[in-house]
Amino acid sequence: MTSASRRTVLRWLTGIGVVTVAPVGGFAGWLWADAARSNVGDLSFTTPLRIPPLAPAVSKGRFAKQFTLTLQRGVSELVPGKRTPTWGVNGAYLGPTVRARRGEQVTMRVVNNLGQTTTIHWHGMHLPAAMDGGPHQPIAAGGTWSPQWTIDQPASTLWYHPHLHSVTAEHVYRGVAGLFLVDDGDTRLPHTYGVDDVPLIIQDKNFNDDGSLDSSGIKFGGINVTGLLGDTILVNGTYNPFFRVTTSLVRFRLLNGSNARVYDVGFVDGRGFHLVGTDSGPLPAPLPLRRLMVSPGERAEIVVAFKPGERALLRSFAPDLESNILYEQLAGGGDEMDLLRLVAAPRLAPSPPLPPALSSAPPIRPAANAAVTRIVMGDFTFNDKTMDMKRVDHVATAGAVDVWEVRNDQDIPHNFHMHGVTFQVLSLDGRQPPPHMRGFKDTVIVPPDRTVRLAVQYLRYSDPLRPYMFHCHILAHEDAGMMGQFVTVSPADRPRVPRVLGHAHG
Repeated sequence: MTSASRRTVLRWLTGIGVVTVAPVGGFAGWLWADAARSNVGDLSFTTPLRIPPLAPAVSKGRFAKQFTLTLQRGVSELVPGKRTPTWGVNGAYLGPTVRARRGEQVTMRVVNNLGQTTTIHWHGMHLPAAMDGGPHQPIAAGGTWSPQWTIDQPASTLWYHPHLHSVTAEHVYRGVAGLFLVDDGDTRLPHTYGVDDVPLIIQDKNFNDDGSLDSSGIKFGGINVTGLLGDTILVNGTYNPFFRVTTSLVRFRLLNGSNARVYDVGFVDGRGFHLVGTDSGPLPAPLPLRRLMVSPGERAEIVVAFKPGERALLRSFAPDLESNILYEQLAGGGDEMDLLRLVAAPRLAPSPPLPPALSSAPPIRPAANAAVTRIVMGDFTFNDKTMDMKRVDHVATAGAVDVWEVRNDQDIPHNFHMHGVTFQVLSLDGRQPPPHMRGFKDTVIVPPDRTVRLAVQYLRYSDPLRPYMFHCHILAHEDAGMMGQFVTVSPADRPRVPRVLGHAHG
């Protein structure tokens, strides 16, 4: 079904979903019921939350270290009593947390034992395009890739995952993903890993009766407007999880590692928390919130206060995707999902209070005459084009600040991720964005019929031959072609940008 015919059918179904007429109304009702998912009330929270191990590092000098990440197949018990074939990094499912400090040189030795070509992209990392791990840096089956760069960005919660063109959704869904934490020496926030500094990789899955992963729906097409939405939630690969709280404050690093699902995260008892960091670094000051929407690929750091002996339940409430009534349901807007039970010990170690200020980094300010790049999001297009590995969609000046205007021209939600930059949201439909969207970011949700205006800070690296990507991070949309690419170049390198990118990789 073409994108135009799918829009026609779905808009027609939207109408009959509001005013049902048999027998067609019965079909719309079936769609509505089939789309709704929830695990609320189904979990007993009896499994200790798995904490991904820290990746071991080999010292290569005072300010240099090497990590080895082996991509491999395995078998996991993701749901009780079932054996699930999975992919992982240094293990059967997911990967270790890589942790490095600003100023360190890191070498990532990536060994591909999956039996097929893939890539590993360092999502949110500031590094040369040749080290980025996008579709231009494939790792053949049995091959090893060893990118090297110096960490040069604020403390932040990043992650790594495959990024091979047209199969990213499948590779991530099978389990190849992990966190990459950047430290800068500031220890004012909770920072003891796995104790009061806790990663939460949130993913949704579907399972077949034999325990294998059900990948049906992972591709975008037909009435599937979003890609795969699962009815089973895993946190760090843990089903039915609880975490034992032992300190009065806990910092949770949230990663939406799902293919398509948007989470609206908060606590069932309505307690507040403080947002202290977004994708690309800390906020200027802790921001009090009760709910936070996180789209695929986005990260958020929140700090939560606990009292001795209490319990709290972290839930994803039904997100407002700002779509029409049927699209909203098909994209998961009606779904509520319990995520994690928090169980506080009878006595809690006291935590230092949150600092009133976190970051003094200046905002990203484009000049009045800054270049403006306008992007219109289609079903799976940017400006009516699908991804072409040989086409350069944009040429940027290394180190410059430009403005990007990204409009979602569809009835379905999208989000927007850029490699090789940090950006800030200047406006949402011409108005100031809500406070939680004003931090340093690399991924942002773009609701239907809305426009985000971004101040984009390009990295200083110049390379006329190797591009960075921009794309929707709803992975089925990305795989269907909703991706473009740009190069950042110095004035001296600008004449060297080819009309057509060659086949060289690396």
